[in-house]
Amino acid sequence: MATIKYRIRGKGNNNVTIYIYLSTGRGNFIETSSGFTIKPKDWSKTTNKPKQNTTENKVTFIQLNKLESYIYDEVNKANSKGQLIDINWVKEKINQCFDRVKKTDNSLLVNHIQYIIDNANTRKIKGKDKVGLSNRRVLGYKSFKSLMQTYEKKIKKKIHFQDINKPFVNKFTTWLMNTENYSVNYSGKQLDNLKTVCLDAEEQEIKINPYCHKIEGFKERNEDRFIVTLSFKELEQIRTATLETKAQENARKWLLIGCEIGQRAGDLLKITPDHLRFKKGRIYIDIEQQKTGKFVTVGVINPHVVDILENNFPYPISTQKLNIHIKKVCELAEIDELIEGKKFDKKTKRKKLDFYPKHELIISHTFRRSFATNYYKKIPTAVLINITGHSKESMFLEYINQREDKDENADMFMKFYETINQDKEPEMKVIKNAANQ
Repeated sequence: MATIKYRIRGKGNNNVTIYIYLSTGRGNFIETSSGFTIKPKDWSKTTNKPKQNTTENKVTFIQLNKLESYIYDEVNKANSKGQLIDINWVKEKINQCFDRVKKTDNSLLVNHIQYIIDNANTRKIKGKDKVGLSNRRVLGYKSFKSLMQTYEKKIKKKIHFQDINKPFVNKFTTWLMNTENYSVNYSGKQLDNLKTVCLDAEEQEIKINPYCHKIEGFKERNEDRFIVTLSFKELEQIRTATLETKAQENARKWLLIGCEIGQRAGDLLKITPDHLRFKKGRIYIDIEQQKTGKFVTVGVINPHVVDILENNFPYPISTQKLNIHIKKVCELAEIDELIEGKKFDKKTKRKKLDFYPKHELIISHTFRRSFATNYYKKIPTAVLINITGHSKESMFLEYINQREDKDENADMFMKFYETINQDKEPEMKVIKNAANQ
């Protein structure tokens, strides 16, 4: 059975803190500040509560009785649910009892996420000599904070860093995937976010649960991924299709450029004629990738795309509107093969796996995947990853759902070797006659 008492420490004429002392049995003792103070001379050693000799002390007496009753009720609820009762739990209940808001409590997960957001512009980026998180990353943290607040409402408690043990992570994962029906990739990314925030808090000397170091995210297996790309033949269908509106014409231009330069939609749509560089009759596009911060240069040689860049540059458009228009463009181009893929379901607000006409699955990210897929094995992979910005070949191959073809690498080496040596005169070899030895 739980026992609650109050204590003070110190003597003199100055106010001292009133501590609440909770014993839940089996040697579990918790003591923390109640948030109230009193002068030692006004404290009753008989009742272990304030003397009721002044109006102020009477109010404090009433409030401590209120807190005592509230904690008893909450202990019973927690025991019935098997919840952990620790110092963080007690602090949270004190705040709830008096509707106190402790925005500066750095032991709370959500508060540290907000700390990262508030200090985004001064944060050092690991592995780079840059300061400041990208807008995309800040939006990611805001989304993660909202998600964790939703989960806190689900479990009806604030999440402290010390709460994040293996059972917590397992229950959180189950909630993401089975209750909320989030995708494998999205759920795995949230676990990555959780670990990142925990380790960041530890760097700020905030005590975390040791299990935080063992949290692991995850991704879909390659066999479960459905990558949609446009082949060279389909791109020609799109280029020659008869369209209905100027908006569709504009979207087609962005599509054809995107499939030829292999950049993310956010970087693609920021390109202007000022980004074009001409050298010896050829066009180069210099891009700083928003996500990675890498500088890449893409050479454009496809005559149709060169003509668009030089003479019919597309006007700006948002990613959202582009995604709407390119579906119609591909429909008019008869890109209508039934393929398996995932499409957003308005009722469930989740992606649904099914068979759809291909044009319904085309999005702006299709451009980048199409570039990587179409030119794979036609252009050396090392050249391609310098354009797409992938840091490793293994990441590039995973991106297009391919495994490393070691025979292809060997064949390519021999091809380049033959090219290098094709103009060399054959060497004369002297064969010794065994009979003359």
